[in-house]
Amino acid sequence: MAKGNRESSIYKRADGRWVVQISLPGDSRIKRRRKTLYGRTRDEVRRKQVDAQKTLQDGGRIAPERLTFATYMQSWLEHKRHEVRWQTWRRYEQLFRTHIEPAIGSVKINSLRPNQLRELYSSKLAEGLAVETVRHLHKVIRAALNQAEREDLVVKNVCRQVRPPRKQRYEINPLSPNEARRLRETLRGHPDEALHVLALSTGMRQGEILGLRWRDCNLDSGYISVNRSLVFVRNDWHLEETKTSSSRRRIHLALDAIETLRTHLLSQLEKRLALGAAWHDNDLVFPTGIGTAKRGRSLVTRSFRPLLEAAGLRRIRFHDLRHTAATLLLGAGVHPKIVSEMLGHSTVQLTLDTYSHVTPTMQQEAATKMNDILSG
Repeated sequence: MAKGNRESSIYKRADGRWVVQISLPGDSRIKRRRKTLYGRTRDEVRRKQVDAQKTLQDGGRIAPERLTFATYMQSWLEHKRHEVRWQTWRRYEQLFRTHIEPAIGSVKINSLRPNQLRELYSSKLAEGLAVETVRHLHKVIRAALNQAEREDLVVKNVCRQVRPPRKQRYEINPLSPNEARRLRETLRGHPDEALHVLALSTGMRQGEILGLRWRDCNLDSGYISVNRSLVFVRNDWHLEETKTSSSRRRIHLALDAIETLRTHLLSQLEKRLALGAAWHDNDLVFPTGIGTAKRGRSLVTRSFRPLLEAAGLRRIRFHDLRHTAATLLLGAGVHPKIVSEMLGHSTVQLTLDTYSHVTPTMQQEAATKMNDILSG
């Protein structure tokens, strides 16, 4: 075995790996424990030795040399299951299983280097993965390593040395006022008229609409309360609390939406009477034909897209109805604070940043109004 010239504890094994042993804290009356660190080069082992000694001096503990990132993340995911919403956890788990584990899962957690993360992000972008998904990968890895750092399993979180891909500005695709009116006319008499009118006039998210219950609707006072969102877990569904406190809100309805909801309620009551015991009473405003929860994908393919085609409109996402509502309201001069509250945004700035394309028109209208005020 060839020993290093400067560090007598560092030596090279016959298989080509470099090795160093460090003493771990222990009772002086018994044999002190030692830990062996391995590396491909002398510099790598020396770096591990320095990091480990600093960790021990600071009162931390050294991670098991063979603990892989995949093993740690599996444990981290089990704990996160009880800390985040189900959909969030499922997204974490999918990202780990599909992208993280195959690429860097076998890497020892205390051997993970910044260049390995950069290579992971570059390869995923080259495969065609969306920038936002790669940014989410970085977020999940960073969160897991933050916890590992708090547990003294790594000396530092290498994510702090890596920049994720730059966030791309999402191009929204709202309907114009004329297109929105055309869709509204096409909706008349359609079985899902009330559902789409509500989306078009309030900007509610799809899950919020499909999870809306009649107990949340006060049609006499003209408002609805948004506090739940419909989610499917495998083949089962449940109502989950909205993600943030700002998402829980009260929305006052346009007269058109109130009337269509009243008509929809009468139609649903007739259907319930006709089905009798076959009806599943879940109090949902927009269920399937037998009262069970409706899947968003089914809504889009069987109802929303055919309606767009019937109205002679371009194909947009259902979520673009939300953007349409916001754009129409801001363009009509409704205060951004009110629009932000209707949408359930966390800040007014988020609303203004998302719909900045409306701002020039709003500024022009403001200038015109100021001119009218000053000119009398």
